[in-house]
Amino acid sequence: MKVKIRGKFIKLGQLIKKLNIIDTGGQAKYFIKSHEIRINNEEDVKRNTKVWLNSTVWIDDQVFYIVEDDK
Repeated sequence: MKVKIRGKFIKLGQLIKKLNIIDTGGQAKYFIKSHEIRINNEEDVKRNTKVWLNSTVWIDDQVFYIVEDDK
């Protein structure tokens, strides 16, 4: 699934909220600890980890491609 963002990056916690997986930013820390999340095959991720354009993010068994919002 492609996810459009504005700017060069989005923080992981913001991305999870944007995907409507969590309701508030405060839930991100607990969500990240209890789920398998990788960014470009890196497993050491935290809530404030930057997810750059053209990155691939795996959340459990779902794959997300980060692309530029051309608006």
